[in-house]
Amino acid sequence: MSDVTQAIICDCTCTKLSMKVIVVGDQSSGKTSVLEMIAQARIFPRGAGEMMTRAPVKVTMSEGPQHVAQIRGNSRVYDLTQDSELQALRNEIEILMRNSVKSGQTVSSEIISLTVRGPGLNRVVLVDLPGIISTETAGMAIHTKESIVSMCRQHMNNPNAIILCIQDGSVDAERSNVTELVGKMDPQGKRTILVLTKVDLAERNEISPKRIRAILDGKLFPMKALGHFAVVTGTGRSNDSIEQIRNYEERFFQSSTLFKSGVLQASQMTTRSLSFAVSRLFWQMVKESVQQQAQNFRAVKYNLETEWKNTFPRQRELDRDELFEKGKEEILDQVASLSRVSPQEWEELFASLFTQSISSDVVNGIYMPAVTQATSQGHFKTQVDIKLREWAEGHLPKLSLEVGWQGLMDEFEKIVKEHPAQSTLDKASHCLFDSLRAEVVQETKYRHVWEAGDREKLRVIQVNTLEDQTVQERWQWESAVKYMKKVLEAEQKLAFETAQGLIGPGSFEKWVYWKSQTSDQARRAATWEELLRFASTEEDCPATLSHDEITTVRKNLQGKKTAVTDEFIVETWSHVYRQHFLASALRTAEECRRAFYHRHLSPVSSKLNCDDVVLFWRTQRMIQATSNALRQQVMNSEARRLEKEVKQLLETMALDRSKKRQLINGRRVDLAEELKRVRSIQDRLYAFIDALASEK
Repeated sequence: MSDVTQAIICDCTCTKLSMKVIVVGDQSSGKTSVLEMIAQARIFPRGAGEMMTRAPVKVTMSEGPQHVAQIRGNSRVYDLTQDSELQALRNEIEILMRNSVKSGQTVSSEIISLTVRGPGLNRVVLVDLPGIISTETAGMAIHTKESIVSMCRQHMNNPNAIILCIQDGSVDAERSNVTELVGKMDPQGKRTILVLTKVDLAERNEISPKRIRAILDGKLFPMKALGHFAVVTGTGRSNDSIEQIRNYEERFFQSSTLFKSGVLQASQMTTRSLSFAVSRLFWQMVKESVQQQAQNFRAVKYNLETEWKNTFPRQRELDRDELFEKGKEEILDQVASLSRVSPQEWEELFASLFTQSISSDVVNGIYMPAVTQATSQGHFKTQVDIKLREWAEGHLPKLSLEVGWQGLMDEFEKIVKEHPAQSTLDKASHCLFDSLRAEVVQETKYRHVWEAGDREKLRVIQVNTLEDQTVQERWQWESAVKYMKKVLEAEQKLAFETAQGLIGPGSFEKWVYWKSQTSDQARRAATWEELLRFASTEEDCPATLSHDEITTVRKNLQGKKTAVTDEFIVETWSHVYRQHFLASALRTAEECRRAFYHRHLSPVSSKLNCDDVVLFWRTQRMIQATSNALRQQVMNSEARRLEKEVKQLLETMALDRSKKRQLINGRRVDLAEELKRVRSIQDRLYAFIDALASEK
């Protein structure tokens, strides 16, 4: 048969055909011998009067140039023309049977599979089952009889299985167990063939010819069958070959009185005729099953195609692999568009993120401590220089790389998640890739690491930029003042929100929103109010309160029946002082706005003679220099590295079917996949039907 036919046999599981010939019979009825005659080789273990078939053995037969056999899972190929090879095969099968039987059991349901190929072999799949017993003898496990019957029922229950019912012709028909069981499993006999074995012994034992004729006419046993055959499968000598047995069988039937008297018909005799009949019935049932399956899949395909037309009109049927390739190309095109982001856009992005990241460091780590610790204008400038240097030599370069990485990832995510204007897919199709895009973004963020060598380059740039204290133009001064106010206002807003959380809702919120203070918030609010009263009496608020000042505040609060600790007062003062400092700094910024020309000629009202504006100018220039450096690194290397990483990631995903199933999903994808699968199966079924039709 053609390769197409053989391929379909292998795909029977996919199309749910499960076509097999189930060989059942009473123990020692000759069923294994029948199977050996069909396979044309004595491949099964044998013993005198004892159970040898302890597990199901599936034999897949096909035509081939050499008569060989191979056990599934074993690379060894046995030459069935050699006695030593036959003996080795029988020993291996016996070992597999015994190993498959669990401790305390006699039989096993674990199937042993082997293939047999040879010249003239009919293409068929047979399953030899343990023989049905009448009595559990010594040494057998309890319920062995029921286990065998249950195993036989399970295999025969398959509606696509042909039942080869083996009956010993040399014993009384009333002793048969298998015929009643087969009659119940296939009452109409539409898939059963009865085989009467040991007909030579029946004739020798003078079994009534009428009873033999009744069996072959299907009138004696409580079962129906499509065909009835009489065979001889042994000579009485265990070492005889298949060829010797077949010659003996043919000689017997030629001289048999049963044949000469008309009890046996020529079409019902010999294992050769049986083999052809089994093969014909097998392939007839296969053809019918395949045709039925083809019709079923045709109906399924029509329903799926109708659903597609109604649900996704004017859209191509793209399966998961095709959609993934579309999404992959689209994402790569989007990543490539990073190169079209202008230098100005990059620098503005980095400057914005960098400003947000360092504002707290500038105010809380440099400006505020320097002002607090300064005893003079010169001392302030010294403190600023020291703190800026420590900052630039330490944390700042690392923070700058983090800002660069974040800016690159933000732009990458924005580009990947937006619907490209020139996309070949509509918005509905584009949404199919949401999970894929999200996974690519997340995985890329995890994988992409900024080149470590850039950190040292940034450090040099930042140190040099921060050392320059020159403000040469008025617009630079005004820009620094504007930046200073922006940073201070952001910090002031944050300080106000922190204070709100500490002191709780005010009177308006209490009345309008029905909010109330906790006991801790009430104590904090009373302390806050007392500290504000203290701050209003001080011309220059100290950063820290003295012991006497803390004691005074605590006693004032005790007089108002509010008990607090010194630590509570100190903690609250840190927030009050911060708000006071920020408000004062904002006033200074406003005062210094017009002091560019005359601050060196005559003192301004600012205690520091507006040198704090210079601090913010130095910081602002450092932000510009850093943003420019980050932009160059992105455009020169990081964007290309990112594109390469995304491409590698997508190529890895393309090889992972479970990942693609997870990321590309939805009814549209499932429906396209189902249509593809159904059409593929239907095409193979029709190819198989054509192959069967071409067979003689």
